[in-house]
Amino acid sequence: MAVPEPESEPRPPGTNGRANTPYGIGQTNGVLPGDHRTADDVEAGIVALWTEYGKERDHPLRDRLVLHYAPLVKYVAGRVGTGLPAHVDVGDLIQSGIFGLVDAIDKFEPERGLKFETYAMQRIRGAILDDLRQQDWVPRSVRGRAREVERALERLGAKLQRQPTDPELAAELDISVKDLHELYAQLQLTSVVALDELVAAGRGTASLAETLPDEGAEDPVATLVDLDNRRQLAGAIEQLAERDRIVVTLYYFENLTLAEIGKVLGVTESRVCQLHTRAVLRLRAKLVEQSDA
Repeated sequence: MAVPEPESEPRPPGTNGRANTPYGIGQTNGVLPGDHRTADDVEAGIVALWTEYGKERDHPLRDRLVLHYAPLVKYVAGRVGTGLPAHVDVGDLIQSGIFGLVDAIDKFEPERGLKFETYAMQRIRGAILDDLRQQDWVPRSVRGRAREVERALERLGAKLQRQPTDPELAAELDISVKDLHELYAQLQLTSVVALDELVAAGRGTASLAETLPDEGAEDPVATLVDLDNRRQLAGAIEQLAERDRIVVTLYYFENLTLAEIGKVLGVTESRVCQLHTRAVLRLRAKLVEQSDA
């Protein structure tokens, strides 16, 4: 097993909950309290640990890797938890994310050319989203409203041959622009897991996590399908309104929090939540439209 290169861990955001786990999720790095090793020493140690784990694959070694990468779980859980209903405990998301981290360590294939942190964050996010789906915490009425907005976006997109403005969408739904913005706030519940499912909405084949490039893929057809999925998503993002595109780019690709994006745009965090929801709904409608073309 090749040894993955160490990569600096992303800065974990603040959360409103934490889990009591055997892996020390509350820590801010992979070093135990009172450990005065330098960053270089830590990196050298983790490389040696991966090498040993690649040979022996035993649980104590895996647990040490989990401890080192535990801050990734807190980071992802904090991001996913932003904007969720108050009854969703971030500590529960962290517990779910731990299973994703363990799965990532067990299944990581360095020969694919990915950094472990990149791969692990996708697995952690996937485990958290799977748990949220199983809880089915989005009311049926909210799901229905989301589908109604998506269908309106599809109709207007086909008619106008461009992304509709908020006033145009509000008119299509026969509501005021103010009511539309309030609707975005309600529908943010559905947008938390939505981007991960956007490719599936358009192609019926893969989630966003599954479109990571596989540099070592032996099947050229599978490689082309992955490239096509990513190109479709990238093309749909390019067609978003400027602010929506900025929100999607900063949140999903630059790893900024919604509060940080609000500071960049000079708007409140609640407004960023609305923009995020609008962007996700429009991306979903666009991908469905492309798949029907």
